[in-house]
Amino acid sequence: MALTRVNELVQSATALFFFTFLILLGGVHTFCAHAAPAKVIGARVAGDDERTRFVLDLDTQIKPEISGLAQPFRLIVDLPEVDFQLPDGAGTDGRGMVTTWRFGLFAPGKSRIVMDLSGPVSVDKTFFLPAVDDQPARLVIDLVKSTPDDFDAFVLSSRTKGKAKAAKTVPKTDRLGGDAKRSGKPLIVLDPGHGGIDNGATGVGGTLEKAIVLNFANLLKDKLEKSGLYDVHLTREDDTFISLSRRVQIGHELEADLFISIHADSVRRGRKFARGATVYTLSDKASDQLSAELAEVENMSDIIAGVELDEEPTDVTDILLDLAKRETRSFSNYFAKILVTELKSAVRLIKNPHRSAGFRVLKAHDVPSVLVELGYLSNEHDEKLLNTEEWRERMANAMSDAIHGFFRPRLARQKGTVSQ
Repeated sequence: MALTRVNELVQSATALFFFTFLILLGGVHTFCAHAAPAKVIGARVAGDDERTRFVLDLDTQIKPEISGLAQPFRLIVDLPEVDFQLPDGAGTDGRGMVTTWRFGLFAPGKSRIVMDLSGPVSVDKTFFLPAVDDQPARLVIDLVKSTPDDFDAFVLSSRTKGKAKAAKTVPKTDRLGGDAKRSGKPLIVLDPGHGGIDNGATGVGGTLEKAIVLNFANLLKDKLEKSGLYDVHLTREDDTFISLSRRVQIGHELEADLFISIHADSVRRGRKFARGATVYTLSDKASDQLSAELAEVENMSDIIAGVELDEEPTDVTDILLDLAKRETRSFSNYFAKILVTELKSAVRLIKNPHRSAGFRVLKAHDVPSVLVELGYLSNEHDEKLLNTEEWRERMANAMSDAIHGFFRPRLARQKGTVSQ
């Protein structure tokens, strides 16, 4: 009898143990499923022009994917999404064969480090050191001097391996609501510039272009949607990098009726004098030196983020495509003139506010497109205005009025058709 009682107690205790174990296991599983991204808490470069070491301090082990890009020489380190907890200015000073480096979110679930190189390199070895005592875990990448031919071979092999995987991270049009065109309303694509690893310009007071333009794009989107007249989509809705070609492709795939790229750049020359909103349209030759410089900077976005540039056709052989481009440019210029007129009464404009240059993001042959500089972060007065709610409201209202004016004939026709 006593033995039976003991067996019952043992069975009960065993059942309780396994029940508790399963609960704990489930808790561990839940914790793992929602685990925070790894933290990068330190980074440094050491070495010389023959051998250079790049070190990341982390709180947990991660696996890098390393590739290269030439013209200019760059080393790309792709990581799972990480939390970069690095001081301001990290990456601006390089050493050895790494001249500068930058970091940030590249795509959902994916972070990237891009190293600018003084010349061709080879990855001698990559290894991970686990945390010991009070020392953090470390990811170490050793680089040695190489030849252009060897680096080209490394670029070819590494980028070929990564292309299939990278294609999966490209934002899909479906996620942006590609079927909304069927509503019959004009469809507008707002394109907040830069994002993720590409910060864009930095203001004299530290304002990041990528943040200020996303904030403004959301404000303008809300105003347009509240009118009930348009379908509005953003090329990016968070701090994620989108390549220039993909931005153009989004407008094309959505069959947008208007594409507005939003920026707040910095200029190298005439910082005190270059201020005020500016509207840019596409042209083969820049209208002035400032426009040429800005287009050059904006077109570097893919290079900054370590994106392989797609080759573009140098001439147009299809006469229908050529005619479509001419018509699209005419509509782009028409909207630019309306926009400048509305902005004049609302905000300060730069001298000769309608300018043009070869911006890659405006090259959709079938979508009227403009690039709007809200102001210039290199000018302290513009930077202060961009950070005030009152100025952003005035700017957004003026742009909304310009969009209403551009689509007024179409909206009137649609209203007449409905009434009939």
